[in-house]
Amino acid sequence: MLHDQTSPFTPNATDTPPSAPVALPDRHRHQKTGSPVAPTKQHGVVRGLTTVVAPHDLQQRIQLRALSALNRFRVIRTFDIAVLCFAERPFKAALSAAQRAMRGLVKAGYVLRYRTDRFQHVYALTVAGARYLEDAGIEAAASTRRVADMTNPEHLLWTSFVVNSCEVRRLRAESEAELLVRLAHLSHSGAASASGLLQVTISKSGRDVKRWLRPDALAHEADGCTWFEIDRSKRGAEREASLRALYLKVGSTLGDGHPLRRVVVYARSERIYARAIALARELVKPVSELGYGAPGRRLLHETEPGTYEVWGELKITQADGRLSLAPHLCGHVIVQMLPTWLPKLRLDGRTPYSDTGWFGENYLPYRRPQTLSSWPPLSSGLLAPAEETA
Repeated sequence: MLHDQTSPFTPNATDTPPSAPVALPDRHRHQKTGSPVAPTKQHGVVRGLTTVVAPHDLQQRIQLRALSALNRFRVIRTFDIAVLCFAERPFKAALSAAQRAMRGLVKAGYVLRYRTDRFQHVYALTVAGARYLEDAGIEAAASTRRVADMTNPEHLLWTSFVVNSCEVRRLRAESEAELLVRLAHLSHSGAASASGLLQVTISKSGRDVKRWLRPDALAHEADGCTWFEIDRSKRGAEREASLRALYLKVGSTLGDGHPLRRVVVYARSERIYARAIALARELVKPVSELGYGAPGRRLLHETEPGTYEVWGELKITQADGRLSLAPHLCGHVIVQMLPTWLPKLRLDGRTPYSDTGWFGENYLPYRRPQTLSSWPPLSSGLLAPAEETA
């Protein structure tokens, strides 16, 4: 059960950023020559987005964006609001702004704060918050009852984190729950199976068994789809076999008709990370071996730690009508650590965690391989397209 935190409480470091003393210029110090030091030039306050958007309008946009995300995912953290609304800022500035935003939403009665069994603060949408979204033309429902029954929504929280990280990069993304709704509609028309997005064959008890797989999150990019797996715990033998089969399916067509270009595995611990790497390295072979296997065979080639190219064969029709096979890069497999250190960071420096892996680096929503273009610079999601170019 989550613990209701609606009663008055003393804000901790997660809620209130520390206030640093301001060093004022000493106008009475003298240089060695005896002449007074010129007073430090006073610069104006850096206004940021308020130079484009009025402060009141900006506050409303932050509230609407945060409440819409809460209505979509049912439960969020302050850290998720930092991703969703302030990803273009340095992490500490983004976290500080998200803390102010969530304090305002709690004070207005739009969200309710809970504490999980692992002492993590999460938020739920209240009836007043749902009514605020309804007034803005967004269909909404309160989530306080559902969140109150949650004991450890960590997997759900990290799923929404991955989806939000994709969307601030201007990628369309969906969670597993949203994917299931879409697959249900596609199955009614016969265009896809409602069971999953990709079918693989694994070996179980000496026989081949088919399994339908679904991603924890799915992003749609210009060249195809990126499949996200969030591994919070060690996989059993059957799930390991499914992951190995998923690695070899890169380049295939998914059940909704889109090509699969990347599989990204997020590991919560070093042990889980090492096992995901070991499964990938079992499939690493020289690209020259493609022509000696069964048709449609795929293999992996490690380009850097945690990054693998998936190679297959491409059929080429010659001028005389004959068919030949040539090596073809199907996509990538990327294994990286889940950035659990980011939500643990405290602004007052009480924790040993760092802000590495934030959006200014090549890490979120996944580490781009060297053969692909780098992530474009971020712009604020609080601005309209016309304002971004202003």
